Amino acid sequence: MDCYGTFTEAELYVDVCLELERHTVEEILVTVYEGKPAQRDRQSCHLIYTVFSSGSCCISYRTPQEEATGWAESVDKLLESKAGQVALVAFLKSEFSEENILFWLACEEYKQTKSTSKMIEKSKEIFLEYVKVGAPKEINIDCGTRENITRHISTPTLNSFDHAQKIIYSLLAKDCYPRFLKSDIYMAYCQQNER
Repeated sequence: MDCYGTFTEAELYVDVCLELERHTVEEILVTVYEGKPAQRDRQSCHLIYTVFSSGSCCISYRTPQEEATGWAESVDKLLESKAGQVALVAFLKSEFSEENILFWLACEEYKQTKSTSKMIEKSKEIFLEYVKVGAPKEINIDCGTRENITRHISTPTLNSFDHAQKIIYSLLAKDCYPRFLKSDIYMAYCQQNER
């Protein structure tokens, strides 16, 4: 199938678009097309190729099948894989519940921050997007954790979100991960070489 091919109604297609300047997973916008043919353009194909580092840029399920089946071993295996992160974002987005994985990924990126000014900037972005009461993608954490982050947001450290991230990791592991393993999205990754 070439980059201008049409995906059939039976296929589940995950279209991955990156914000080109940063290429971070939490900035990936994932649209799941189910039951409808979807025409892809060359740019989308290139981006899918970039994310999955595959030999073919046209079908998004080009993660090695062994890697995809390995995601069933543990939530850690899934989260260690960039393609696994993308698949989990796609799945949770299809359920309108992607805030937890996006927060977890934002925290992972935040912990890599080198400069204090960037740390302050990123911590405020995470706070406003996920932690603050009424945030656009408010995560489900206890009041004490939320208050602690709020109290220290003006003087952040690389560990500012650690406790909240552990809470969200636990939610991902106990709730989202088992559902992901039963999803059509995961099955499509595991069966990619059977097509």
